[in-house]
Amino acid sequence: MTFDLDRAWRIDPRVSMRPEPFGALLYHFGTRRLSFLKNQTVLAVVRSLDGHPSARDACLACGVAEAELPAYARALAALADSKMITERMSHDSSS
Repeated sequence: MTFDLDRAWRIDPRVSMRPEPFGALLYHFGTRRLSFLKNQTVLAVVRSLDGHPSARDACLACGVAEAELPAYARALAALADSKMITERMSHDSSS
């Protein structure tokens, strides 16, 4: 899956997030899948997705350098592929 950093994303409403010292555990109640966020920065990005017009803006606001964006795009693509995050339509309100 190609992840579009310039689109709006959010945590799926059926996902529960449990912060951990290494990052976080995400559990999707619909798919019954578990995902791991491997550091605090990716956790901050995922938490802030709904508050930014794009995933790129969320990354940059959380201190992700331009050079690191491809790695974060891959991590977010994996979360989108596992339905942990979903694309947010421009008219969606923050949850």
